[in-house]
Amino acid sequence: MSDDWNPRTRAVHGGTRRSQYGEVSEAIFLTQGFVYDSAEAAEARFLEAGPDEFIYARYGNPTVRMFEERIAMLEGAEDAFATASGMAAVSGALTSMLRAGDRVVSARALFGSCLYVLEDILARYGVEIVFVDGTDLAAWEAAITPGTRAVFFESISNPTLEVIDIKSVSTLAHAVGATVLVDNVFATPVFSDAIAQGADVVIYSTTKHVDGQGRALGGVIMGTREFIRKTVEPYMKHTGGSMSPFTAWVMLKGLETMELRVRAQADSALKLANAVSGHAALSRVIYPGHPGHAQHALVQAQMGGKGGTVLSMDLRGGQAAAFRFLNALKIAIISNNLGDAKSILTHPATTTHQRLPQDQKDALGITPGLVRMSVGIEDSDDLIADVLQALAKAE
Repeated sequence: MSDDWNPRTRAVHGGTRRSQYGEVSEAIFLTQGFVYDSAEAAEARFLEAGPDEFIYARYGNPTVRMFEERIAMLEGAEDAFATASGMAAVSGALTSMLRAGDRVVSARALFGSCLYVLEDILARYGVEIVFVDGTDLAAWEAAITPGTRAVFFESISNPTLEVIDIKSVSTLAHAVGATVLVDNVFATPVFSDAIAQGADVVIYSTTKHVDGQGRALGGVIMGTREFIRKTVEPYMKHTGGSMSPFTAWVMLKGLETMELRVRAQADSALKLANAVSGHAALSRVIYPGHPGHAQHALVQAQMGGKGGTVLSMDLRGGQAAAFRFLNALKIAIISNNLGDAKSILTHPATTTHQRLPQDQKDALGITPGLVRMSVGIEDSDDLIADVLQALAKAE
């Protein structure tokens, strides 16, 4: 790979391995094991596998390695480990590096499964978890005390789309020797510059924008080569959270078109936010790329002015109005995924964040009227018309 390749070129050609047949599309190595020329060769590989040598698919695979190298190049990371799902990436990154007595400071606004990993699993095994308002730098500064082992947050929170200042939080964390782990799904690999801004570890659910077409679960952990190979890999290969070769091939194909899809989706999301802002049926519209967003200036600096592919709308009539709105849609579909080529809406209070206690929903701004919309690649005028007609029926 040339060091001066731009991201779109890296997303198509990075990490490519070709067999003796010279195939154009990457090969899928659907094998769980590998053959050695001799017993001595097997012994040598188990002692130390070379960069293009593999032992067992749970440890690594040529197709999976292509995906890991390609997305690491795209993100600007030294290395990556591909996982079976986004939550396998989140739990693997955290659990592999933490032990009883460690302190983790986290933003409070998190996806429900991330909260479960922190509050139920890690806390159960003696890890101290401290939650803060992710948008309050003073709260971060007060909580990140000497001895803090890790700092964790979603760069854009789900579903209220708060934006965390990666550079400032990373500076505070590094001052006490803490590792910064960022779940960067909503920012996408297209608009991300998290490592350059100070993140040590970047995590994606590749189920979202990388696949982008609702086909497969996947995740990836990226960071320094030492962290990935000495901390993450031993934990993941022994606990079984590795990505399958077929999934890696699907993700490689998704990377080829990801930038084209995501940029089109973000453009449509901004048009939609502009179209519905001030609508009588809505009490608020939340889109990081819109000038009305509370952290719009930070978005300009951190994501190049792009607000991502997701917006949220809060209907004045509460859950009843939100359900009327959702049920009236003709193009956009009701589901709980995001980052898909199809526009998808969900009602967080009764789906993705249903099990949160009401006081936590209130603190996070997850109201009965809130709906989250992941904008797809459909024609933006068609989407706007569909949303407007559904809002009219919700009033």
